[in-house]
Amino acid sequence: MSRLLCTLLLGLLALNVSAQSLTASVDRTRLDAGESVELTLESDDATLFGKPDLLPLNDLFEVLGTRQVNRLTTGSNGAQASTRWIVTLQPKHSGYVVIPPLSLGQLQSAPITLHVQQGNSAADSRLAPVFIDASLDQESVYVQAQTVLTLRIYHSVSLYDDSSLTPLDMPQARVEALGEPRTYEKDINGVRHGVIELRYAIFPQESGELLIPAQAFTATAVDRSSSNAYNPFGPRPGKVVRVRSPEIPLTVKAKPASYPADAPWLPAQALTLSEVWSPQPEDARVGDSLTRSLLLEVQGLASAQLPPLPATQVSGLRRYPDQPQLTNQASDNGLIGSREEREALVANREGLIVLPAVEVLWWNTKTDQLERSSLPARDLQVAANPALDTLPVEAERPDSIAISTSALWPWQLSTGLLSLTTLLGFTLWWRARRQPAVTPNQQTGPSPRNLLDDLKRSCLANDSQATRHALDAWARQQPETLADMAARFTPLSEALDGLNGALYSESGQHWQGRNLWLAIRSLPAVEDLEGSANIDTSALPPLYPR
Repeated sequence: MSRLLCTLLLGLLALNVSAQSLTASVDRTRLDAGESVELTLESDDATLFGKPDLLPLNDLFEVLGTRQVNRLTTGSNGAQASTRWIVTLQPKHSGYVVIPPLSLGQLQSAPITLHVQQGNSAADSRLAPVFIDASLDQESVYVQAQTVLTLRIYHSVSLYDDSSLTPLDMPQARVEALGEPRTYEKDINGVRHGVIELRYAIFPQESGELLIPAQAFTATAVDRSSSNAYNPFGPRPGKVVRVRSPEIPLTVKAKPASYPADAPWLPAQALTLSEVWSPQPEDARVGDSLTRSLLLEVQGLASAQLPPLPATQVSGLRRYPDQPQLTNQASDNGLIGSREEREALVANREGLIVLPAVEVLWWNTKTDQLERSSLPARDLQVAANPALDTLPVEAERPDSIAISTSALWPWQLSTGLLSLTTLLGFTLWWRARRQPAVTPNQQTGPSPRNLLDDLKRSCLANDSQATRHALDAWARQQPETLADMAARFTPLSEALDGLNGALYSESGQHWQGRNLWLAIRSLPAVEDLEGSANIDTSALPPLYPR
């Protein structure tokens, strides 16, 4: 018994240890020689005390400072405590430097690789208390292509929090900020400087020479030599510092003459085109909705610059597109724009349907040549839908039984009907002379007026599902099918397309039923209709025309 209890305790202890973790992360993985980086170690084990062992860092890094932050968060699993250790490091060597695994009790973090680049000696020679360094990642770009402007503000003195920077105003270019400003430290000729780094993606809109304007940085430097005591309600002891960044010329090249004139201009560093289906196209059936998502992801362009993808216009498929989703993501190489287009495809016939290939032309700014990214053509083998083929036709046409019965014994029925109608005619004529009015027969089931009122209420309430059921019930009492009515009246056909789009597309909640109701009210009457005996009782339900 004691051995079993010890085994259970050891298992619970091992499970608790495995549930805890020591995660390591840095604020950036690329930095220049002499700059500092912040390493964050986090543990969610509240039973651990002390701090991580930082001795493995001494060989490759100089530890500039360490601080501890304790947090308590409340979620669905109750209160949860975590501890963070923020360590400021400065690499001792350039190149690829690895932060080794660090230990805290029985927990150990994963290694992290840093890329330390050799610093610019010309920039390091400036030893002013506050100065700005501005640089572009390339000196010439194509029109509408991306160039990245990096702005670094160095200060060797303490600054108050009232600093400001003029906005980057360029009417001839589109400017996108790449993330939030980053702060770190850098050692320049033995003097430690604080650094504020800002990055912008610039897209020139005109070819020729473009001048990146200077930006002014204003701040109040702390004056520690002042003999006056600090008054929190009085002026801050210090002096106002104002510095300007250098102006940078940029050469903007025109679109190459070899680029196709009818294709949208897409100068990018990389481009990917992909598609996702839900459900899989191999399971396509008549009347079922297939959702196709096309994703265009471009490195070096904003999402607003990406053109629409070719629409799926194929005979045998109805297309109901959604609004495109545009997103931007900042990376070390600039902006990554993406455009996602989703559409619902509904097959209205069975058999083979071929979707054409999707191709996007773009200019590779790295290799300086034309590229083609495409998705291959796809064959859709649409199967019959048993749910549509087995629909009860008798429920839609109550008079079909009478029609079938009348076709069995034509001569017996015709003789009987002739006798009955003759006798009934004389009887009604005799009674009409004696009675002032004829009592109407009681109608079983909903009247055409009630069905029309139900259809009106559901249309004006913009309820696509209720409108579909009310439309089916109303159409069953009409002398022709809904497909025939739509074929001879264009407004009704367009309104039915809108209703189908609401039923199959994800944007169905925005459907407006007023147009459908107006089309129903404006539907012209059928001339010279010879009764309901000629109605095609083999037609499919109104919302699935063949």
